[in-house]
Amino acid sequence: MALKLRLARHGAKKRPYYRIVVADSRSPRDGRFIDRVGSYNPMLPKDSDDRVKLDIEKCQEWLGKGARPTDRVARFLSDAGIWEWKASNNPNKAKPGEKALQRIEEKKDKAEARKAAEAEAKEAAKEAAAAAEAAAAAAEAEEAAAPAEEAPAEEAAAEAPATEEAPAEEAPAEDAKSEEE
Repeated sequence: MALKLRLARHGAKKRPYYRIVVADSRSPRDGRFIDRVGSYNPMLPKDSDDRVKLDIEKCQEWLGKGARPTDRVARFLSDAGIWEWKASNNPNKAKPGEKALQRIEEKKDKAEARKAAEAEAKEAAKEAAAAAEAAAAAAEAEEAAAPAEEAPAEEAAAEAPATEEAPAEEAPAEDAKSEEE
């Protein structure tokens, strides 16, 4: 049986209050305990004397019997001068898990694909702009050459409908005269 000095949560929802208890490490957090050795109220200010209350004699007795404190209780005991607390170093704790690494890789791949697509779109836009400029330049060249050529064609086109319309108008009149005769 491994004994632990640990916190057992009590109090209301969003109003925590902890008891510092000695319990079997296999028992539930808020379940059966062997002895109550103090209390911790995180709702009080840090400089308050009632924030952490410890029965130092009971704590020393249970530590002598082999009970080991959890990290948080070890900090309280260290502040009381009973236990030497050393900050634990777990470099693997901050590392992401396998699924998180997969998600990171997927995000990188998507970002690279998006950048490649954006680069292709920019190149296509540049090519389209260059083609549009070339077409505009060609159109301007044609327009510059076309007015000299189109002027006689426009004059001929303007004269042609007039000549065509006149005989068409005269023809019904002639038909009407010939019918009268």
